[in-house]
Formats: sequence, structure tokens, C-alpha cells
Amino acid sequence: MEETLEQIQERHRKEQRDLQSRITNKKKNATKKTRKFVNEECDRLERELKERQDEELRKFRGEADGPEDLLDGSNDDDEQSQEHQTQPPRPPIATADDLSNKLESTTLTSLQETPQSQSPPSQQQQQQKQQQQQPRQKRNRQKERLARRAAEQEAAAAAAAAEAASMPDRRELERRAMQKEFAAHALREHEIAPDGHCLFSAVADQLQANDIPLTAGRTTTTTTTAAAAAAAEVVQADKNTNGGPDPDQEPKQPPSSLPPYRVVRRAAADWIAAHRDAYEGFLEEGIEQYVARIRDTAEWGGQLELSALANAYGVEIRVVQGQGRVEVVKPAEEEEEEREEEEESGAGAGAAQKAGKGKTLWLAYYRHGYGLGEHYNSLRRVET
Repeated sequence: MEETLEQIQERHRKEQRDLQSRITNKKKNATKKTRKFVNEECDRLERELKERQDEELRKFRGEADGPEDLLDGSNDDDEQSQEHQTQPPRPPIATADDLSNKLESTTLTSLQETPQSQSPPSQQQQQQKQQQQQPRQKRNRQKERLARRAAEQEAAAAAAAAEAASMPDRRELERRAMQKEFAAHALREHEIAPDGHCLFSAVADQLQANDIPLTAGRTTTTTTTAAAAAAAEVVQADKNTNGGPDPDQEPKQPPSSLPPYRVVRRAAADWIAAHRDAYEGFLEEGIEQYVARIRDTAEWGGQLELSALANAYGVEIRVVQGQGRVEVVKPAEEEEEEREEEEESGAGAGAAQKAGKGKTLWLAYYRHGYGLGEHYNSLRRVET
């Protein structure tokens, strides 16, 4: 019984579904090595099925159109016979059963054997395969962090060096400004050791250069009392608990035998202690603690100590600074206080104030010229 067009189309659709199901199954079972061969085989089977189904449709339509073709005349038989003679014979059309048998015979074993006939892999593929097979090295994150930190530090150091190179040399600029002021006032610099006592050592050098006694930096009564106390300390230091000298205790020196900077320190400390109302407002600590540090340690001196020394010795202190200016520190007017002290003690004015009256001490103040920071030097007159 011959099939109708609807039956043929229905059968074609069923064959296509069966083929797609088998192709899907084959592709799922394919490995990386056999995938290419499976894809080619599936494409070939789909192409053959399509060609067979198209041929069946053409034959069906040709048989259906056969009587009309005969009515057109039989003169074309010779031409058709010649065309059949010239055209090569068509291969036999595979049926649906043939396609199913081919798919079933295409097993995984056969797919694994077929790549042997293919060309060997290239050198690049072999290298990629070896790289994939090699175990990947574990990252050393700590080493990476250290390297990154070192790189950041080098970059920061380079940036700081570049910034420092572009900045002006403050030390050189300060030195040039100071030298200009020295020449303008006919002064020469006397170096003072940067040991924390530089201000008091510079003032002591200026006092000695101007023939002003160091120990006269206080009133007569204060000087006498301090000398007596120092002498008592020397006597006590020579005795131990048994009445003999104590080898472990260093005897204290009287003011006359102290280093010059130590005498000047005591003069500044005594003046601040005696005039606490004038200085206490500038301090962040108790005046007793501050005076003790100025008198007995290497505490740096500053503006308060300059003011105290100017008043204690009755001199004018001029400080040449790196900005090219001269700061003047004058002794305060203490006439009323001195009169009250004269009435109470019967003593006259301090010997230093009499000896230093009308005299000027010159100091040089550096902010950038020394590695330890601020520093004072003594400035002496140029001898002509």
C-alpha cells in the first residue's frame, strides 16, 4: 500500500526525532578526545537523513505528476535518456533502519580507536598539555606583601628625596643672613658647644668679654647667702656619719669654682624665683620645679632666661637671628622694687647691675644650622 504525503511527512518527523535523540546520547558520552569525531559523525548522519527524505519527497511528487508529464509529450524521452546517460549513478539512499544500525554500531570503543588514525598533536598542544598537568605553585602571600611594602618604601624615599632637592637650603640661607648681620655690626662668632648649656655658656662668655663678674648676677645679700650655703655644703661633704670624709659623695663646689655656665644658670634661676609674679604666668608647671630644672640640669634656655639674665646682670642682650633681624632684650624697670629691698635689707643695688649698666651682650641664635636644633653662639667685637 502506497503512503500518502501526510504519512511520509509524519514518518520523516519521527525519523528526525529518533536521530536527534541518538545524537544527543552520543554527544553526552563523548570524551574530550572523541568529541570532534562524534560531531562530524552526527553531522554526516543528519545530512544523509535530510538527503534521503528530500529524495523521497521528490519521488513522491514525481510519481504524482507523472500523468501530467506524459501529456506534455513523449518527445523528451530521448533527452531524458541522454541526461541519465551523462549523469553519474546516484549512491543508494539509506533508509531509516540503515541509519539506526549505523548509530548503534558507532560505540564508544570505536570512537576511542579512531583518533589513532588522526594526525599527531602539534608541539604547541603538547606544551599546553604539559603545563596543565604540572601542579600549580602555591602563592607566597607574605613574600608578596613584603615586596610590595619595600617597593612602597622605596617610592616614598624617592619622593622625599625629590621634595628635599626642590626645597631651599635653609641652613645655607640662615648662614648667609647671619654673616651679613655680623659684618654690619662688626662682630665675629665664637663657637659654643651644643650641649644644652649653650645659652648660658654664650652669656658667660659675653660677661667675661665685657669684664662683668659672673657671681655678681644677684644682689649683695643673695650672693653672700649663696656663698655661705655653698661653703657649708663643702664642709658637710667632707664628713661622713663617723666624722670622716665620705669617698662615695662628691663634694659640692662653691660658686667661685663652678663652671661659668653653671654660675649663670644659678643667676637666672635665682632671679626667676625672686620675681615669680613676673614669670609664673608663662609656665605650665610650678615655679619651684621649673627653677630647679634651670639651675641643676641641662634644660635649654629661652626667652624667659634671657629676660632673667638681662635683669640679673643689668645688661642689654641683643640676639642676631637667621631672618636677618636683631632681637633686643632690655632689663625691666625695677627701681621701686630695689628701693623696697634697700629699705628692708639696707643693701645697695646688685654689683652686676652696676657693672653691666650701659653694656650690651651679643648672641647668635640658630634654628637650622645645627643638627640638634636651636643653638646659641657668642658674638665678640672685631678687634681693629
